[in-house]
Amino acid sequence: MGKTLFDKIWDAHVVSQIEDGPTVLYIDRLYGHEVTTPQAFDTLRDKGIKAFRPERIVAMPDHNTPSDQQDEIHDPVGKKQVETLKANCQEFNIKHFPMGSKDNGIIHVVGPEKALSLPGMTIVCGDSHTSTHGAVGAIAMGIGTSEVAQVLASQCILQSKPKTMRINIEGTLNPGVTAKDVALYIMAKMTTSGATGYAVEYAGSTIRNMSMEGRLTLSNLSIEMGSRAGLIAPDETTFAYLKGREYAPKGKEWDEAVERWRKLKSDDDAVFDKEVTYRAEDIEPRITYGTNPGAGIAINESIPTLNEIPSSEKTQFINMLEYMQLKEGQKLEGVPVDYVFLGACTNGRIEDFRAFASIVKGRKKAPNVVAWLVPGSWLVRQQIIDEGIDVVLKEAGFELRLPSCSSCLAMNPDKVPAGKLAISTSNRNFVGRQGPGARTVLASPLVVAASAVTGKITDPRTFL
Repeated sequence: MGKTLFDKIWDAHVVSQIEDGPTVLYIDRLYGHEVTTPQAFDTLRDKGIKAFRPERIVAMPDHNTPSDQQDEIHDPVGKKQVETLKANCQEFNIKHFPMGSKDNGIIHVVGPEKALSLPGMTIVCGDSHTSTHGAVGAIAMGIGTSEVAQVLASQCILQSKPKTMRINIEGTLNPGVTAKDVALYIMAKMTTSGATGYAVEYAGSTIRNMSMEGRLTLSNLSIEMGSRAGLIAPDETTFAYLKGREYAPKGKEWDEAVERWRKLKSDDDAVFDKEVTYRAEDIEPRITYGTNPGAGIAINESIPTLNEIPSSEKTQFINMLEYMQLKEGQKLEGVPVDYVFLGACTNGRIEDFRAFASIVKGRKKAPNVVAWLVPGSWLVRQQIIDEGIDVVLKEAGFELRLPSCSSCLAMNPDKVPAGKLAISTSNRNFVGRQGPGARTVLASPLVVAASAVTGKITDPRTFL
């Protein structure tokens, strides 16, 4: 029997198998940020242990970094976390990309764009959206702080091997439909727990024709349906994206690496524990209406009615709509929005800003809307400037901010006020995710852009 892509990478990194227990798995890359690492470093310090392979570790602040200015962090907790990360990296000889430096940004944007994440790797970080890096053909998983300490000390981690699932998307996406819409569609079909216990491989003609940045968006959202990891077999699109980037192999080493990477695909006779297939033509621009990413609909559909909801989910459904100030059977098109957010590790890349600009060019931001447009890294910000996108945004009434996780989560100054409705390209719409009492609907950069110029939830296809 053949092997899946996941099995090939996993098996190549097994150090030992504990009888009736977890696997000791070697880790190629550990990413660290300011929120989930302090206790891990303290553990090493308390035990008198050095980082085992510091050259395999990269860290940067991203959660607490402000997007309006980065001269100073005014929140004392955030400031302390950022300063502590810098000090820990200096003490343990770990590569650190400080706030405001050209190398800084959201860790899940910087890793792939610098080719620190490569095909065949095992990658971990104390952050759930580590699954992003699986788009390059790697096993990438979020881990807890105690596990971060394990990797710091040994470059290994104890992990139980998940089951495997393949999600096939076949066909050509319709105009106005993006990778974000594909992810939201899958989550609505599978629910936020539908992939629990699985590592998911995305495949099919739609995926093969998807850009690298679209694949990163799709893999990023894997965790939102409960999966342990989400990965895509590397191909010519992957190689073209990685070639020449800062930490990619060079010369003969590049050629040798590509030959190895070409073998990183599921065998034709590989058997997955679960396999599902969806049609690209069934996917339309999406919007969420609830307080989890799976509670979503096509933008031209209506919120389900109570009688369409299973009995076991009715209470949750009622509570979601009450919090969101929406009603069963309501259409979301035309609902006024207060805030728009373009950014996060989900949609903070250059393609996302190009998409946003394609809608707002020659138009004006609605006066009732507060907009936060936040690049995922300083490199993305420079690309925006180099391509003149910043001028398009400025002429339309938008301000380009500084790289940060920003309004993806209520951990920095970019908080949506209580009761206000934000339409966001981020990954989560949990209660209070963007600020205490804030209401969030998730959408693609195109939907967010269309809504930013009309001041209400708008189908982007009206502008295409």
